[in-house]
Amino acid sequence: MKASSLNHILNSSISPALKKIAQKVIDEERITFDEGVLLYKQGELGYLGALANYIKEKRYGDKVFFNRNFHVEPTNICVFDCKFCSYSRLLKEKSEGWELSEDEILEIVRNYEGKPITEVHIVGGVHPKMGLHYFASLIKKVKEIRPDIHVKAFTAVELEYMCRKAKLSYKEGLQILKDHGQDSLPGGGAEIFDEKIRAEICNDKCTSEEWLEMHRTAHGLGMPSNATMLYGHVESFENRVDHMERLRILQDETGGFNTFIPLKYRNGNNQMSHISEVNTIEDLRNYAIGRIYLDNFGHLKAYWPMIGRETAKMSLAFGVDDIDGTIDDSTKIYSMAGAEDQNPALSTEELVGLIKEVGRHPIERDTIYNTVTDYMDYDFALDKEAVS
Repeated sequence: MKASSLNHILNSSISPALKKIAQKVIDEERITFDEGVLLYKQGELGYLGALANYIKEKRYGDKVFFNRNFHVEPTNICVFDCKFCSYSRLLKEKSEGWELSEDEILEIVRNYEGKPITEVHIVGGVHPKMGLHYFASLIKKVKEIRPDIHVKAFTAVELEYMCRKAKLSYKEGLQILKDHGQDSLPGGGAEIFDEKIRAEICNDKCTSEEWLEMHRTAHGLGMPSNATMLYGHVESFENRVDHMERLRILQDETGGFNTFIPLKYRNGNNQMSHISEVNTIEDLRNYAIGRIYLDNFGHLKAYWPMIGRETAKMSLAFGVDDIDGTIDDSTKIYSMAGAEDQNPALSTEELVGLIKEVGRHPIERDTIYNTVTDYMDYDFALDKEAVS
C-alpha cells in the first residue's frame, strides 16, 4: 500500500491537526493520547477508514485471517454481578443457569475428534466451586483427547478469582495451568479500564490493574493473550483512548498480545438495557481508530457473532484483518444479549465466501497466526473435510 493513496487526505480541506495525524500514519510515527481523542471527536468515517486500511494493507495486503475453533462454556453461574452482562446468573438464580459436568465438557471435545479444528476457547461464569485445580485437571484431559489442539482459556477475571481462592500468586496459578496444557489467554474481562466507569458497571470483579498484571504475568511465562475493549455504553471517547493507551504501554513492555478485539455493548436482557446501542458507523469508526492507535498490535479482530456478518464484512475496509472463526454455534455470551447473529456458526466454506465477497484474501490461521491454509484459490469441491 503506497503512501500516495493517502494524498487525497493531505490535499483535502480537513483541519491541520487531522492532516498531521495522516502524515504520522504515513511516516509510521505514534499518535498521542490527545490525537486519539481528536480522531474520535473529529474523524469522519471515510478519513478514518482510509488511514486504517492503509495501515492494514501495508502489513498484510488484502489478507484476512480466521481460524477453525469451537467454544466450551462450562457454566454461566457467576459470583460477580456485572451490570452489562446478559449471560451470567448469580448462584441464587441457579434455575436460570447451567453447570456442565466434566463428562459433558469432555464429550463436547470428543465430538470434534477427527475434525480439523485447531483451537478450543474455554470461558464462562466465575463459579465458586470450579477452581484452578479443577480446571487444570480438565485441561489435561482435553489435551489427552486432542493433543494437537490449542487451549485458549479463562479471562483474567476468572483467573484472578481462581488464584485468589487457591491462595496462589498469578505466576504460580498460571504456571500450573500451563503445565497442564493451557496455551494462551483470551482477552475478555477488560471492559473499560477507567476506574470510575469500572466502579459503575462491574465494581465487584478484578480491577484494571489486576487485569493488566494477569496478562503481564502470562506473557512472562510465554503464554500469549488477546485484549478487548467493551465500548458503546457509559464510557467517553477519552475513556476509550485511555483504555487503548494502557494496552499499548503493556504491549511495548511484553509484546505478548496477539490481537485487539473491540466488543460492542449489547443492551438485551441486562441491567443497563436503558442505554441505547451505538450504530454501525460508530462500530466502524471504533475499529479504525483501534488500528491507528494500537500501532504495536499485529492484529485487529471483528468478532462476527456479535456484530453480524454484514458489519463484519464492512469492517474489513476499516483496518480489521481477522474475523475470528467458525465458532460452531457453541457460544451464548452475545446471543443472550441480543447480538445480530443468534445462531453463531459458519462453515469454513461460508467464512471463506464472506471474505471473498469483499475482494479479500482468506487465510486460515492457528491461534498465534501461523498460516494453516491459503484459501484464495481453494476448491472446496475437491475437499469435503474442509467444508466442516
